[in-house]
Amino acid sequence: MSTLVAIAYPEMATAEKVELIEASKEHLVRLEDAVVIEHRHDGKIKLHQAMGTAGGGPPAAALWGGVIGVLFLAPLFGMAVGAASGAMAGKMTDVGVNDDFMKNLGARLQSGGAALIVLGTADARDKLIERVKTYGGDVIQTSFDTDEEERQRAALGEGAAVG
Repeated sequence: MSTLVAIAYPEMATAEKVELIEASKEHLVRLEDAVVIEHRHDGKIKLHQAMGTAGGGPPAAALWGGVIGVLFLAPLFGMAVGAASGAMAGKMTDVGVNDDFMKNLGARLQSGGAALIVLGTADARDKLIERVKTYGGDVIQTSFDTDEEERQRAALGEGAAVG
């Protein structure tokens, strides 16, 4: 079962330093979604997707579009249409954490602050916690039960949950 964890940081630079993609390559975590939320000083909330949904779509669609184009003697046109439709399909397929949830969470951050939201499963939770705790941060939302959430807070050096 996937777990959601949101960790707040005082500024964007710290949230961006957390190396979850590298941890994924080392099989410490299997990421379904990873997003850094930025609460800009002008009040706007910006979502920075660490994992794009359209990543594999355009090249594969361009390849199939090219094949179909060759069959109909219009390979460049087929590739262009295939790439465009693949990119559009990738944008329309919003998987992972709900964007409205992330924007609402971002609105609760202090101006200039940021939060890292991760959805996935940890294959080596203790090793992952060791890596993440070097950046500090405050756990602001999880899908853990109360005991496990308190364990995560303690690992990051926080006190008990507020409220």
